Amino acid sequence: MEAQLDYLKKQIRLLRFAVCALLFFFTAFMFMAFTKNQKFDEIEVERINVREKDGTLKLVISNKARQHSGRVDGKDVKPREREAGMIFFNRDGDECGGLVYDNDQNSAGMVYSVDKYRDDQIMQLQYMEDTKSKARKYGLQFWTYGKENAFRERERRYLEAEKETNEAKRDSAFAKMRAEGLFATDRMFIGKTFKDELGLFIRDAMGKPRIRLYVNKDNKPVIEFLDEKGKSIPVQMQ
Repeated sequence: MEAQLDYLKKQIRLLRFAVCALLFFFTAFMFMAFTKNQKFDEIEVERINVREKDGTLKLVISNKARQHSGRVDGKDVKPREREAGMIFFNRDGDECGGLVYDNDQNSAGMVYSVDKYRDDQIMQLQYMEDTKSKARKYGLQFWTYGKENAFRERERRYLEAEKETNEAKRDSAFAKMRAEGLFATDRMFIGKTFKDELGLFIRDAMGKPRIRLYVNKDNKPVIEFLDEKGKSIPVQMQ
């Protein structure tokens, strides 16, 4: 009986030693895995969040399904559909631009956006194509905003207007927002339009075309100066 007890004690000591050894090696492995740079030949993910040490979000790389909705004034924008790509965030944690893309049998496109501080985009390098008609637009686009730091007001009023079932009232609400400077105004485009016009296109503060300098689809050079009503202004060359 005593011999059996001694044998059991030896087995228990060996078991304890084995458990301690495994725990030691597991802890060492986990420590090395999370404290040293690791190299992977290939990695598959649906989303990557890059953060500062204090937790501030700086970059999101994501597929379409898990893409970040955006953030302004420290608050996330209401959930919305966004294409796959990269979304950039500033030191305040707000979105400040991004690179998104999408291509299929109906359309293709890629845009790199630069956002105004605490607002939406003011500059965009863009490519858009209707893959069926082969109509393409690509170049550099600029916008301005009449009202400063109005993103939250714009978001709130836009969502309220969208709920309006009366089309006339809904259009009136959007027109009022536009008149108050809540929407971005298209100011300048440099590149190729859907009409196969390649050149410089400038609009005034109300978004009305004022200067058009381009080569048309027939390879003819065109220079146009327009008044507020869109009527051509004669230009005298000296």
